[in-house]
Amino acid sequence: MKKLSDVDMKLEVTVIPVTDVERAKEFYSGLGWRQDVTPPWVVQFTPPGSAASIHFGAGVTTAEPGSGKHFLIVSDVVETHEALLAAGVEVGPLYHPTPDGPVEGADPERRSYVTRADLVDPDGNTWVLQEVTTRLPGRVAADDTSYGSITDLAAALRRAAVAHGEHEARNGGVHDENWPDWYAEYMVKEQTGEQLPL
Repeated sequence: MKKLSDVDMKLEVTVIPVTDVERAKEFYSGLGWRQDVTPPWVVQFTPPGSAASIHFGAGVTTAEPGSGKHFLIVSDVVETHEALLAAGVEVGPLYHPTPDGPVEGADPERRSYVTRADLVDPDGNTWVLQEVTTRLPGRVAADDTSYGSITDLAAALRRAAVAHGEHEARNGGVHDENWPDWYAEYMVKEQTGEQLPL
């Protein structure tokens, strides 16, 4: 018999409480989320690059509208924040937590998990945009690494390119012919939270 720790349990759907289904559909469509085919009494949207979706609809939950709080992981929260504002979506300012409380603006070091912005739907449900570029150790296995979208992959390639440029500079500026292997190692270890190559 399998131990529970060996049984995959992948988050598929989370339910959010809304008062006006049509208004919520308009809001989530405006974010660029895909509306999926579902039974008529359930509305399902999936954010770009996400394996998990949201459900809402009449009678789907008894939770108080506006009581939902969830996190959306993005590879570049500054870029995402700018894109939301450019699309006319109301989003709170960038901030980062400190021991003395939240401070407005992106984390000066752009550390993974730190910079955030709050997005609130018309019912008051909060979506915390959180920048994650390097996972904490143990969160992702090397054979499970993947990129949910072209945008995420491109951002990872740009970070690897910058790090590889520093790697070549440390080695006397000599061109590294094995750069594809170095990029691959860097990108997998960045996702799994392992020590990055130098």
